[in-house]
Amino acid sequence: MSLQQDIMTALKTAMKAKDQAALTALRAVKSAILLAQTETGSTTELTEEQELKLLQKLVKQRKDSAAIYVEQGRQDLADPELAEAEVISQFLPEALSEAEIEVVVLAAIKDLGAEGMKDMGKVMGVVSGQLTGKADGKTISAIVKKNLA
Repeated sequence: MSLQQDIMTALKTAMKAKDQAALTALRAVKSAILLAQTETGSTTELTEEQELKLLQKLVKQRKDSAAIYVEQGRQDLADPELAEAEVISQFLPEALSEAEIEVVVLAAIKDLGAEGMKDMGKVMGVVSGQLTGKADGKTISAIVKKNLA
């Protein structure tokens, strides 16, 4: 089943359960998918990679918003954002642990013959491509820096 069909099924379930947090999050995902499709001008569905990037973006937006709310002492606004991020995260593949990411990073460094921070861009490009949807860029960047420094 495609992501859009999964979202629609989950949306119907959330409507029946009267789960407002899930409804809001799923409607946002559906809206973002439709917007992405119209931006490209195609009537075909998004590729799996585009869908993963879109979901990651939505989760990151919600987590960033929640962090700002907590920083400002507004836990009442942060909680719904975190709940929505959790709902959207259900559609992402299982995230890799830092140890698993480090194995991929070390292999990429060895394959590319990277020898310092000047090669970070090359390593990041390769690793980010391999770990699309499985790890966020901030974590990958930190591990690459640690191993190249």
